Formats: sequence, C-alpha cells, structure tokens
Amino acid sequence: MGRTAVAVIVSLWVIPVSILVNRIVPEPYMDEIFHAPQAQQYCKGNFRSWDPMITTPPGLYYLSLAHVASLFPGMFLIQAASSISEVCTTAILRSVNGVLALLCSMLVYEIITHLRPTLSERKATIIAVVLALYPLHWFFTFLYYTDVASLTAVLAMYLASLKKSYWFSALLGALAVVIRQTNIIWMLFVACIGVIDTTLTQKRDKIEVSENEIDAAMRKTDRLTSNNNVTWGLNLRKRKFSSTLDTDKHSIPSTSIFSANFTSGLLDEVQVILLRSWHMKWKLLVSFSPFLMVLVAFLAFVRWNGSVVLGAKEAHAVSPHFAQIMYFGLVSVLAMAPLHCSFGQIIDMFQSFWKRRPVSFFQVLMAVIAGFFSVHYFSIAHPYLLADNRHYPFYIWRKLINAHWSMKYLLVPLYVYSWFSILSVLGKVQRKIWVLAFFLATAAVLVPAPLIEFRYYTIPFYLLILHSPITDYQSWLLMGFLYLALNVLTMMLFLFRPFHWSHEPGIQRFIW
Repeated sequence: MGRTAVAVIVSLWVIPVSILVNRIVPEPYMDEIFHAPQAQQYCKGNFRSWDPMITTPPGLYYLSLAHVASLFPGMFLIQAASSISEVCTTAILRSVNGVLALLCSMLVYEIITHLRPTLSERKATIIAVVLALYPLHWFFTFLYYTDVASLTAVLAMYLASLKKSYWFSALLGALAVVIRQTNIIWMLFVACIGVIDTTLTQKRDKIEVSENEIDAAMRKTDRLTSNNNVTWGLNLRKRKFSSTLDTDKHSIPSTSIFSANFTSGLLDEVQVILLRSWHMKWKLLVSFSPFLMVLVAFLAFVRWNGSVVLGAKEAHAVSPHFAQIMYFGLVSVLAMAPLHCSFGQIIDMFQSFWKRRPVSFFQVLMAVIAGFFSVHYFSIAHPYLLADNRHYPFYIWRKLINAHWSMKYLLVPLYVYSWFSILSVLGKVQRKIWVLAFFLATAAVLVPAPLIEFRYYTIPFYLLILHSPITDYQSWLLMGFLYLALNVLTMMLFLFRPFHWSHEPGIQRFIW
C-alpha cells in the first residue's frame, strides 16, 4: 500500500477506458474541437496561432507539448511518426490527462498522509483511490479538457505549501494559473493558509517555551519545598498550558459553527495573526513574495487583456451568480452523503442549534433570507444551459429547479442545511479562519461564473473532502460505490447512447 499502489490501481481503469473512448469517439468532441487543434498548432511550432473561442490560457498545451516530445523518440524509432506534429493525435493529447490523473491520485495520497500522519497506509490508499473516482474528475480524465491538469497543479501547489516549500509552491501556482486563470484564487488561498500556519506555529512555539518554564519552576519548587498545595497549584497551571497547547496544535475547536463563540473566536484568531504577522513581516515577505509576484503578473495580464477571460468574452462575462455557491453546497453534501446526510449528523446539527437557540435561530434566519434573496435576484439561466441538452445541468434545471416557479424557493432550506453542515463539520477539525478563507475562496471562484458547470466545483470539493473528518471504511466504500455507479452510467450514455439534433448535423453525446 502507498502512493505506488494508488497509481497502479488508478491505471487499471485509466488505460482500458482510455482505449475504449478513443476507439468509439476518435474525433474531438465538445470543447475538444477547440483545444485539440490549438495544441496541434503548438506541436507544429506555430505559437502565434490562437483560437478566439478558447477562454483559458495555454498551460495545458505546453504540458501536452512536453508530453508529446517525451513520446517522440520512441515513436520515431519504430517509424510511427517522422515529426512531433504527427504524434499530436487526439488520442495522444487525451493521454496527457491520463498521466496527470495518475499523478493527481498520488498527490491526493501525499496530502492525506501529511494532514493525517496517524492514518494507516491502507486507509490512505482507499481514500486516494475513492477520490480518483470522483465523477467530475474521473470522466474528464479521458477527454482533452483542462480540468484534470488544473486540479493536479492546484493540489501540487497546496502540497508544496504544506511542506513549507513556498517558493516551489508559488511556481506551481503560476503553472496552475497558466492552465486556468481562476486558479489565481486558489493560489491566494494557499498563500493565506501558509501565512496562517506560519503565524500560529510561531504562537505555539511561544506556548511551548512557557510550558518548559513552568516545568523548570516546578522542579525548582519541589526541591525547595514539600508543600503539597504549592505543587498542586503548579501542576494545575501546567495542565492548563498543556491543554492550550494541545488544542492549538491540532486545530480542533471545542465549539460548533452554531456557537456564540464562533465570531469572537474568529476575531481572536484574526487578531493573533495580524499581531504575529507584523512582528514576522520580514520573514513572511521573504517566504511569500513569490505569490505576490505571480499576483502582480496576473493583474498586469488582466489589464492588458481587458478581462479575466481570453476568448468568447460575451458568453463568459463576469456575473453576480450568488445562487452558484448554494448549488455547490448541495452537490458537495450529496457527494459526501455518508457524512452529511446521515441521521447522526442531522441529530448533531439539531442539538447544536437547540443548545444555542437564540444565536442559532438568528444565524439560520439570516441564511434563509440570503438564500431566498439570491435565488430570486441572482439565479442566472445562461443561454448555453437552456439550449444544450447534452449535460446533466440542463435536465436538473428543467426538471427540478425550473419545474415550477416555487421550486427554486423550496430548495433554499436544503441549500442552507448543506452549508451549515459543511461549516459545522469543518469547524470541528479546522481553525475558524481556515473555514472562512475556504468559503470566501469558493465564493470568489463560483459566484462570478454565469454558467452552471459542475466541473467548476471540482477543486473546492477536493479541498473540502480532504479536510473533512471522514474516517470509517464504510463511508469511504459507500462513496466509492456511488461514484463508480455514476461513472458507469455517464460513460455508458456517452459511448453507447449517441443521438442527433434536428438543427445541427453530426453525432451528439451526453456528457457531464
């Protein structure tokens, strides 16, 4: 068991499914009709060519060029290709994501073992394999899209930051941004978490010094006096320090998201971070200046380009789509159903609410009001969503959200429960400032996106589930079976249930 085992297990489905997809769907499909020809232009050395319909930067094409170049010597020796451009077939370009999927699964394993060092290799392997089956990530492993490369770059950046390699993390952050520009938000999130960990680690060091001083005082006092009351008092102080140290070290708050102390605790954390940041300003500047350089370069690009989006700017204009953040909450909770939809979680949420009912009632009331306000004024039906019946969101919108004028309002309580459950679970194992940073980063990525695309939820979902306390085998195996069933269903529809449009020639296929 270990990262090698994870890579081997993942390859057991990546290789055969890739062969099957390339045999049945050999030609570029959907967004591949833009990405594949653009990468083939790069393979020909034509770096000035650019399709104006492509909205993302060329990072995936550079990775593809490196991948193709690594394959070319072998292809040349067996006389399968006489130039690099001949190697750039659709199947070879798709294989880039297959390789990245293997790397991504190993990165997930490394992050899990770093975040939970006491976890057994067997359980860490199971978690990594199950997450490799996550439907939105799994399906696009076999097509030439940017999603797998984007997730891999972000997770690599996060792992480097967790290991305190901030300069390397910023370099990987630059790669992530060049693959997909919205990853600038996740780079800032990683930098923010790095600053938080650095400052609060410094705080823990201070506490440890204080505890050592208490130990020394106890030993000295024991030699000078045999007064039990004095010794008992010192032991009490020692236990107090030890308790504070242990709580801060493992970042496990003693209050839930419903607690009245949540806000005050958050303000305390912010105050400590600001004070420590000021005292450590030069150290922080040296460690995190690479992130700042990437941010400055990104802002310069946006000013030069006139927009965050490269092409098709009218169809991808930034819009206040606040309902998007609620969709993400519900989709994520359903994807982690054993944790969030269990009877025990519902009872725990109710007990937490009832125990602190004056404050909790106000919080829930404000959340419900905000939910109704968002779905009424900031629920966007993008033209692509309404016209394209090749995606799950098309049917969810027509058959569920827009089935009746009241449905979008009736779903608000589910949205509210989803986010309260997410915040409650994260609040048990993460610092409050971490929870706030995650929510703000997720909102910054999703709210400006006018189109409902479940692919946009992949990165925040991975960060969410990697930091959620799902520890039992049963829950992970249940999620694995759920993901596997969705994958089989979606791939069967994609490969074996093609259909035709009356208004457009060609074969159409169902896709996420």
